[in-house]
Amino acid sequence: MQFLKTLFWVILAVVLVLFAHANWNVVTIRLWGGLAADVKLPVLVIGAFLLGFLPTLVLYRARIWSLKRRLEAPSHAHVANAPGPVAARPPAPEAERPDA
Repeated sequence: MQFLKTLFWVILAVVLVLFAHANWNVVTIRLWGGLAADVKLPVLVIGAFLLGFLPTLVLYRARIWSLKRRLEAPSHAHVANAPGPVAARPPAPEAERPDA
């Protein structure tokens, strides 16, 4: 399974490099007030992807962290509030029977 994960990331990196090589053009972005920014196209695409992906990733990780804390809290409380072992009582003395 680790091999497949590594293979996936290698293929993704190769595709990204090929995209960047094929599209290494300068793109002019018009900003407010007549300003213009010249940006390489791959930098613009990767930046736009990260701008949308990173907040989602942060929310996902925060939610997972919150749920893990919620699940772990009752288990710690349960162990802390567990009653101790019951001491063994000595056997009750048998009542004397008049028959014996």
